[in-house]
Amino acid sequence: MLLKNRIALVTGASSGIGRGIALEFAREGAKVVVADIQAEPSRGKYHQQDVFTLTVQEIETLGSAGLFVQIDIADDSAVDSLIQQTIDRFGQLDILVNNAGIYIPGQSQDLSIKDWDKMTAVNLRSIFVTTKKSIPHLRKSKCGRIIHIASVHAVGGGAGPAYTAAKAGVVNLARDTALEVASDCITVNAICPGYIETAIQDYLTPAEIETSRQKTPLPRFGLPRDIGRAAVFLASDDAEWITGTTLVVDGGLTASAI
Repeated sequence: MLLKNRIALVTGASSGIGRGIALEFAREGAKVVVADIQAEPSRGKYHQQDVFTLTVQEIETLGSAGLFVQIDIADDSAVDSLIQQTIDRFGQLDILVNNAGIYIPGQSQDLSIKDWDKMTAVNLRSIFVTTKKSIPHLRKSKCGRIIHIASVHAVGGGAGPAYTAAKAGVVNLARDTALEVASDCITVNAICPGYIETAIQDYLTPAEIETSRQKTPLPRFGLPRDIGRAAVFLASDDAEWITGTTLVVDGGLTASAI
């Protein structure tokens, strides 16, 4: 087991990518704090229509221990409570995965300033806050890891101004924090997923989904476990000398120059 007895905190872990990461961590022996605004997993109209069990239940089925903490990740005081509950239950923190994110469709002329603020608050600011408040505990770990979930849209447009700007910020935040905490032997990296089959894709039309399928060279879309396995690698001892970098997991989507 690559993560045996390590304590991981995964935000946005009730559904989608976060759930996939939490379950792969548990499969590798980690105890996982599932932080999300609701315990019930989201089910999409295109993907994951049959997901019903709670993430913590699945973690326990895998033989590990889980803790669900309900949280609005954009609430600073709630983040304080989240970290404290993690320490109270498990006594330490070894791995932080900043996965929680939202998407509100809209280009510059459609997206309201309120929605810009909401998206950047969740998708970028909350990552800084959660990282900031976790570092004192990660410094006490012998295997401190921070993993940010960004997006292929961090390096290209097409998903609206707030989402793309926030995800680009997440990638560079990983680099900056990696330099800050390197002397503490904490690694900080980002993962940029391509199209992953989760409920967040509900805003798309079938035609748009098919276009994404045609643009993805490998003959299937990504699954949450694909991001989960990448996160396991970055959290494991195998990646102890990898920091400040970005791992693109997109089925080859960004490999093409045109």
